[in-house]
Amino acid sequence: MTIIEVADDKKLQQEFLLLPVKLYAQDANWIRPLDQDIEHTFDPKKNKYFKHGEAIRWILKNSEDETIGRVAAFINHETANKEDQPTGGMGFFECVENESAAFLLFEMCKKWLTSKGIEAMDGPINFGERDSFWGLMIKGWQYEPTYKMPWTKQYYISFFENFGFKDYFQQYIYVSPIRAASVMATVEDKARKVYANPEYTFRSIEKNKLTKYGEDFRTIFNEAWAKFPGVKEMNAEQAKSLVNTMKPIIDEQLTWFAYAGERPIAFFIVIPDINQIVKHLNGKFGVWEKLKFWLLLQRGVINRTCGIIFGVVPDFQGKGIESAIALRFRQAGRDNPHYQYDTIDMNWVGDFNPKMNRFVSQLGTSRDKEFITYRYLFDRTKEFKRCPRVG
Repeated sequence: MTIIEVADDKKLQQEFLLLPVKLYAQDANWIRPLDQDIEHTFDPKKNKYFKHGEAIRWILKNSEDETIGRVAAFINHETANKEDQPTGGMGFFECVENESAAFLLFEMCKKWLTSKGIEAMDGPINFGERDSFWGLMIKGWQYEPTYKMPWTKQYYISFFENFGFKDYFQQYIYVSPIRAASVMATVEDKARKVYANPEYTFRSIEKNKLTKYGEDFRTIFNEAWAKFPGVKEMNAEQAKSLVNTMKPIIDEQLTWFAYAGERPIAFFIVIPDINQIVKHLNGKFGVWEKLKFWLLLQRGVINRTCGIIFGVVPDFQGKGIESAIALRFRQAGRDNPHYQYDTIDMNWVGDFNPKMNRFVSQLGTSRDKEFITYRYLFDRTKEFKRCPRVG
């Protein structure tokens, strides 16, 4: 077997993109990601993480010159040294069912990271934010993946664990109907008390005021999320870029903000699951595919939503704001007879956040999909520690 660096070779880049198409040909629920979403990860002009990091990727060929594996390794120099040991990442791993092949790819990542002064690697993760291509799937193959969520082979679990990777943390996707969820009575009671308090208001996002909502999002995010492991504060430029990126798929009925007076105190960011359209595009997003995307979007083919992030500033946690904003989102669906959405996938609830897991489970959800983020310590004598809990 031969490992080849992909670099800027267009043919090898295609091999990297097409291997999953071959591997998942018989997986009925797999949805091919957009090629550009993968390629942008490795493009310094598209991925801001190259400003303070570096990445490399390889494919693995057998003696018949067939591509049988792929992997990438990367370092975020801003966060690498904030761990007990300098820690990098590996991801975009795909491989035929051959443990020796998998181990060759893992060793290549370890060798490259070691040469950069790194002493551990997390994987499979993304060279970017945690909301995309992050973690190894361990439950949920009977469901379609939501946009940019991982979809991996079941036999990969033994590859990672037999090599020596250990469970650093798990992340879950909770799913529930929007209109008919069996929400616990205590949640509804808390929400009613908040609604009765004139100090609080709840507003759905407005596309003609995205600059304001982007800044409100940043304010809440930096107070509510920046304390979490692996999360850093967001600046104004990043917030503006985020809302502009989301603008084409924003549905004003789905995303909600809460205010105490005029102070932004909570958000519930929900978007349509565009994977229900992406599955018809075969990985491409050229002129024809963009037209097809728009036509399918107008026809209302999307009936599933994704809750991508939820946050309440610390001063207002435990006061029922969580319950009130979650139920306000559901009320919007019940009140509108033309509402096209049936379900919500609440993405990315980490096991290191037990408070959020308890709350989400009270909203009439089921935990349908589960993922593991592994960590591998290069010094095998060093004590392994799981991700610290928060809250």
